[in-house]
Amino acid sequence: MDMAAATDGLGEAGAAGAAPGGDGVPGAAEASPPAGTKGAAEDEVETGHAEDQEADGASSVSDTPSVTVRAEARKPTVLESHGYTVGDTVGSGSYATVKVAKSRHHDCDVAVKIVSKLQAPPDYLVKFLPREIEVVKGLRHPNVMRFLQAIETTHRMYIVMEYASNGSLLDVIRRESHIDEGRGRRWFGQLADAVQYCHELGIVHRDIKCENLLMDGDLNIKLSDFGFARRGESTAHGQPPHLSETFCGSFAYASPEILRGVPYQPQLADIWSMGVVLYAIVFGRLPFDDSKFNQLLRQVHSRVVFPEHPRVSAACKSLICRILAPAKDRLRLPAIRTDAWLLQRDTLALPAPGTVRHNQIHMTDGERI
Repeated sequence: MDMAAATDGLGEAGAAGAAPGGDGVPGAAEASPPAGTKGAAEDEVETGHAEDQEADGASSVSDTPSVTVRAEARKPTVLESHGYTVGDTVGSGSYATVKVAKSRHHDCDVAVKIVSKLQAPPDYLVKFLPREIEVVKGLRHPNVMRFLQAIETTHRMYIVMEYASNGSLLDVIRRESHIDEGRGRRWFGQLADAVQYCHELGIVHRDIKCENLLMDGDLNIKLSDFGFARRGESTAHGQPPHLSETFCGSFAYASPEILRGVPYQPQLADIWSMGVVLYAIVFGRLPFDDSKFNQLLRQVHSRVVFPEHPRVSAACKSLICRILAPAKDRLRLPAIRTDAWLLQRDTLALPAPGTVRHNQIHMTDGERI
C-alpha cells in the first residue's frame, strides 16, 4: 500500500501520537529540543484549579479625554505560571491541541498537549490518559520520548513532553518516497533498542507505527504515544508474559493473532509491528492493504510480497520475512538486534546500544539509565 494512501491514521500527516479511538490528535511530542540544552527534568503531576487567563485588562482610554482607566496587570496563564512561554500550534484534533513552548526550567523547547476535559471522551480521561502518564513518567531511554510534566486544572490537562523538531518517520518517508538501507538500519536499530528497553521493564507499546516514531533534531528515532501501552510482567528474567485480549493499534500494523481476535502475546505483536515499520522504511509503502479486512487477513497469513523497486538487499528482505512470520516462528528481539543485516557497518551505522547521544534534555547522574 502506498504510504500516502494508507488508512487508519497513515493518511493524516499530523496523526503522530493520536489519542486512542482514532481522534487523530497529535502527540504531545512532535520533535526533540536542540543540542546543548540544560536543566534536569523532573517527573511531576500537579493538580490545580486555575484556568488560563486571557490578557483582559490592557490599558483602555474612554472617548472622554478627562477620564482615564488604569491598566491592570495581566494575570499569567497556567502554563506561564509553570515557567512555559507558549509558541505556535503544531497540531490539533477534536479535543486537544499541541503547542510548542519554551521551558524556563528545562531551558529548551518542549511540546505541550492541551486536552479539553469538556470535549474528550470519558474513557480517554478516566482510562487511557492516566495510564499513559503512569507508563511514560519513569522511562529514561535516548530513543523513547521523554515525559516532563502533567498539569491538571478544572477544564484542561496539560501534558508536557520533549519536542521533536523533525516530525515523524512517516513525514520523512513521504518526503523521500523510501529510505536507503544505511539510514533504515540506523533507525530500525534505534527502534529495536527502545522496544527492548520497554519490554524489559514489563511495558508493551501495542501501537508501534511510523506516525508514532518521531524524529529529534539529530534525526534520531523517538518512540512516542503510549496511550495503548500496558504494564505486565517483565520478560528480563524469563517470566512468562501475560496474554492480551484487547484489540489495539492500527489494522495495517496488527499481527495475525490480533486480527483473528484470539488472546495474543503483546511483546510478539510489538515485534510484528516493527517488521511492518522496517518494510515501510525501505520500500516506502506498507506490506499489507488494510482497506478490506478479509483481504488483509489473507495477506498477513501469506508470505510477504516485495516490489521490484526500490532495490533492497536479500539480507534486509530476509529479516523482514522472519519478523513478519507466525507467532511461534517470529524472531525475538535479541535475535533481531544481533541480526547480520542490522550489524552491518556503514557511514550511518547505529552506535553500540547505550551509546546513542542524548542531548535533548540534560539528566543528572541520578536520572541516568
